[in-house]
Amino acid sequence: MAQPGSPMVLFRNQTFRMLWLASLASNFGGLVQAVGAAWMMTLLTDSQSMVALVQTSISLPIVIFSLLAGVFADSFDRRRVMLVAQSFMLVVSFILAFLAYEDLLTPWLLLAFTFLIGCGTALHNPSWQATMGDIVPRDDLPTAVALNSMGFNLMRSIGPAVGGAIVAVAGAAAAFAVNAVSYIAIISALFRWQPPERDLHLPREPFGSAFSAGLRYVAMSPNLIYVILRGFLFGLAAIAILALLPLVVREMLEGGAVVYGIMLGCFGAGAVVGALGNGRLRQRFENEGVARGAFTGFAVSCSVLAFSHHYLLSGAALVMAGGCWVIALSMFNVTVQMSTPRWVVGRALALRQTVQFAGMAGGSWIWGSMAENYGVGNALLAAAVVLIFGAVAGLRIPLPAIGQLNLDPLNRFQEPMLQLDLKQRSGPIMIMVDYIIDQKDVPEFLSAMSQRRRIRIRDGAKQWVLLRDLENPDVWTESYHVPTWVEYVRHNERRTFADLDVSERLRELHRGTEKPKVHRMIERQTVPRYDDMSRKPEAGE
Repeated sequence: MAQPGSPMVLFRNQTFRMLWLASLASNFGGLVQAVGAAWMMTLLTDSQSMVALVQTSISLPIVIFSLLAGVFADSFDRRRVMLVAQSFMLVVSFILAFLAYEDLLTPWLLLAFTFLIGCGTALHNPSWQATMGDIVPRDDLPTAVALNSMGFNLMRSIGPAVGGAIVAVAGAAAAFAVNAVSYIAIISALFRWQPPERDLHLPREPFGSAFSAGLRYVAMSPNLIYVILRGFLFGLAAIAILALLPLVVREMLEGGAVVYGIMLGCFGAGAVVGALGNGRLRQRFENEGVARGAFTGFAVSCSVLAFSHHYLLSGAALVMAGGCWVIALSMFNVTVQMSTPRWVVGRALALRQTVQFAGMAGGSWIWGSMAENYGVGNALLAAAVVLIFGAVAGLRIPLPAIGQLNLDPLNRFQEPMLQLDLKQRSGPIMIMVDYIIDQKDVPEFLSAMSQRRRIRIRDGAKQWVLLRDLENPDVWTESYHVPTWVEYVRHNERRTFADLDVSERLRELHRGTEKPKVHRMIERQTVPRYDDMSRKPEAGE
């Protein structure tokens, strides 16, 4: 019998199985298109930096638009967001295939179309990644992420080789046409999937507020910050292999499109092996140990490629690189998902992706420019140095262990009965919570309040302060603001079971006969202006 969290259990989930198989077809087409775009650029120009910019044009939209897409993922129907993204990429890919067939492409026009396809990917990815938590139980989420990664890299092991053959036999236009057709499978699967309806008892959060809420949540979550910074370092350096591989094949291996496809296939094969062994590595080593191994292994691969002129040795280095690539990236993904509640998971994943792809986009340009000025081998060696630095950086910003935090909504908040006829948009609202604390408990109280402050601000509170009564020193008051009443309700509904420990500690420290007193007040600007005070009152006033 399959154990919980095993791949067999997930493949019995009809929705997961249907979408996973459809994503295989889409990933296959995308990888064929990537081979066609990279190789066509080598035919359109001799500029090494322009070749590397193909990777930048794919990564840059993800840097620019991912966080906006994360807001869409958390605020709108994720299925519809993905359908829009996939349909957009289908249209763009068909136009690209037509232009290539008619021999109308220029280097900058090719970059423009790969940029547009990257825009569709940026819109799709946060909703796709967040959807895994809607389809599978939380305990199965790491396995689902690993299977998605394995599926992509399974296609990476065959897609580039097939793509190279298609380009060699029929040209890049055929590769672009294959990609366009591949979107049909996932569009059909998304049409068939009927996700559960989302709870919309509160109005949709305004776009600007939702955007800032995502940034604020990550900024107030140290574990997420560490993951995102390490992801940036890895993306910045590791992209060197994928960005420079066409040049490695052309200049160091003296090969053509077929060899390029085979080399990418080696990278994909290594990634499949890495995905299959990922679970065992997590069981044997801590997250930080696995991360350092991935950084170091990728550095070794870069160094080997920098000197190798033999197919077998370069292929072996790419197998190692592929394994390290999937181990690192899936770890970053799972850690973010397991450390973030559902209401903001799309934005957290999008921010991780934005920073990581910023590293990739910048790295593609840096290593391409370095290859053009100093040679491909020296560029790869420089990337290896940065990867070693990323491994050493774990001493200061280590990856957190994937904890067992219960981030499900606490659902204990009951909206109080108000004596005023308050509207949802009424505000601003000021909240004050009174505590009575013995002098001997003050250090522990302040420690708990430090955590409470982070939780409050993370969930939307503004102007948080802690006050102490000068005449009654045992009385402490926690005070904060929210813009409107509906934001106050939303703030309380964001509380999770993981936050319960802090609340219980504060209640235990409270020495009053009743629970801490909560004051909910609406601000009113009733103080007259100075010029009004100096004016003589009119008759009847």
